[in-house]
Amino acid sequence: MSEQSLWSVFINASLINNFVLAYFLGICPFLGVSGKLGNATRMGAAVTFVMLISSVSAYGIHILLQLAHAPYLQLIAYVVVIAALVQLIEMFIKKISPLLYRSLGIFLPLITTNCAILAVALFQTNRSYDFFQSIVFALGAGAGFTLALTLMAGLREKLEFSNVPDLAKGTAVTLMVAGILSMTFMGFAGLGTAQ
Repeated sequence: MSEQSLWSVFINASLINNFVLAYFLGICPFLGVSGKLGNATRMGAAVTFVMLISSVSAYGIHILLQLAHAPYLQLIAYVVVIAALVQLIEMFIKKISPLLYRSLGIFLPLITTNCAILAVALFQTNRSYDFFQSIVFALGAGAGFTLALTLMAGLREKLEFSNVPDLAKGTAVTLMVAGILSMTFMGFAGLGTAQ
């Protein structure tokens, strides 16, 4: 069991070791869905929800596999649970908001292959987080993911009104902004270490 406080786990997952800007996990939706602020926020909420449910499920699966002396099934079990959750969310969003479903497009089913979600399940297991630490870790990772997406979406919307040279328009300027954001988040690296 880890002795980190819940606040420390949350800040670590959301800012210091942000899954998108520090670990470079979940880059596909980060670049693909961050064109509009509304879509980015909704995608962040969907990913956060999947991370939270996956984390709770992974905690239970880990205990069951330990009791069954079958920890080698951990990765497969996590992937199956994540895929099932994403399918449920996809059906839910399609039923509730067809417009949002169309705007998220291919990136919604791609949450299944979002390595950030699988990383939450694997990291919490490897760090021996207890149940509450696992939930806070998933919420922090989701908040960090949503923060990265919304920051990027806001910057990209502002860039549409900027005078960007033709050579740097499109993907080039998006990747430059992503790099600057990543370097900015490196400034959180020493947070909480000073005595």
